Amino acid sequence: MQTNGFHHKIPFLSDLGVRCNFMEDGRSEIELDLLERHQNSWDMAHGGVLMTLLDVAMAVAGRSADADGRGVVTIEMKTSFMAPGRGKLTARGVAVHRTSTMVFCEGEIVDAGGSIVSKASGTFKYIKRMPPKREPGAADSGADG
Repeated sequence: MQTNGFHHKIPFLSDLGVRCNFMEDGRSEIELDLLERHQNSWDMAHGGVLMTLLDVAMAVAGRSADADGRGVVTIEMKTSFMAPGRGKLTARGVAVHRTSTMVFCEGEIVDAGGSIVSKASGTFKYIKRMPPKREPGAADSGADG
C-alpha cells in the first residue's frame, strides 16, 4: 500500500504525486514536484492543485493535533493566490485553535526559492473513521480488515 508518507492510502494524492514530509503536534509539511499535468494554460500551477495542497496540509496538521486520532473533513476554506506556482512546491499547515469537535488551521505554499505562492485558512470537523462500505452483493471473505 503506497501512502507517500501519509498515514492512510489516499489515491488522489498518490495520483498527483504529493508526498508528506511530516505531520506532528499540529503541524505538517507536504510537497509536490510540479509537472505539466498540474499546470494551467499559463504554465504555472493550476489553482485547483494549489487549493488541494493547502487543504491537505491544513487537514493533516489538524489531524496531528488530535490525541484521539480522528480524521477531519473540510467545513470551509479561504484561499489567496499571491504568485505563480512553479517547480517544487511545499505546503505547510498549522492548527491554530481546537475545540472538541473542530480545528481551525492556516496554511501556506512556498516555491523552491522560499517565495510565498498562496495562503489559506480553513475549518475542519473531527470525525471518527468509519469502516469502508461494502458494495451490495460483495462476497464476505470472513476476514476483518
